[in-house]
Amino acid sequence: MLVRGIEAVGSRTGLGRHMSRARSLSCWLTVTAAIFVCGARALESGSPEDVVTRYLGALKEGRFDAAYDLVSKGMTQGKPREVWVKEQKAGMAWADVKIFDFTVHPGRIEDGKAYVPNVLSSQDRFLNQLGLTEHELYTLVREDGAWKVDSQIIVAPADIPKWFPNRAPTEAKGNEPRTH
Repeated sequence: MLVRGIEAVGSRTGLGRHMSRARSLSCWLTVTAAIFVCGARALESGSPEDVVTRYLGALKEGRFDAAYDLVSKGMTQGKPREVWVKEQKAGMAWADVKIFDFTVHPGRIEDGKAYVPNVLSSQDRFLNQLGLTEHELYTLVREDGAWKVDSQIIVAPADIPKWFPNRAPTEAKGNEPRTH
């Protein structure tokens, strides 16, 4: 009631016009900040999504030494960097693995673990000779204060909607998962 009364008085003095602009600016700034914060969470350095993005990027580029820093002790089976890197290089070369592209989707954190879905376009000599798109789910754990990739599975077709929900057509383009 008080605001309406001030607006009525302000409309005669021009004050209402300024209050309306201020309110519009305030609303615009709030919406912009909310979009930025929500979109930036997935891009935040060290976030589960960022770790999976950097991990897959390192694998795609054959930088296994960089990938080592992003995986858990369980995933390396406690092996020293040099041994793990050598095994990864040999295994990827033997299987003739080629990563063409990947799209990391927003993850979830539940019970101290992070679950990050990814759509992978790759090809290898044994399991994916045709280069079919695969829906993956990465599990990350906290080690030494940082998120680390602990495991990766192929999502069963029945579970794809759970991890890769249909995106609303009106959703802002800036919030789309990033493709690499």
